[in-house]
Amino acid sequence: MEAKGKTIRDLELGEKASLGREITGEDIENFAQATGDFNPLHLDEAYAKNTVFQGRIAHGMLVASLFSNLIGTQLPGPGTVYLSQTLNFKKPVRINDIITAEVEVTGIHHERGTVTLSTCCRNQDGTLVLEGEAIVSPRR
Repeated sequence: MEAKGKTIRDLELGEKASLGREITGEDIENFAQATGDFNPLHLDEAYAKNTVFQGRIAHGMLVASLFSNLIGTQLPGPGTVYLSQTLNFKKPVRINDIITAEVEVTGIHHERGTVTLSTCCRNQDGTLVLEGEAIVSPRR
């Protein structure tokens, strides 16, 4: 049986979904390989120690990709089309940080067939590391 996401009629304001994931050095290296972003800030500890971050950090877009996971698999789920995403990077994410990503339905626009989601990521200490807003079109 094929997994199906929610339609716009199935969604409710305030509905949430979340997931947690540890960000590993291997994740960062794989993301660099997949994207071609070999910025030494992400891959070279000696270089990164001499930056404002004082050590390696994860690519911001790697962390933001957790939203794609949530939207495409949980809320609204399979069949959803991602239309836009704003991102505000608040704090760096480091190797072995455990990041919890959350999406929440904040607007349902029946006339346009779209849904607005607030998006945020927090680390294991509860510190906000990333926030934004997504516009999606749930499956019809």
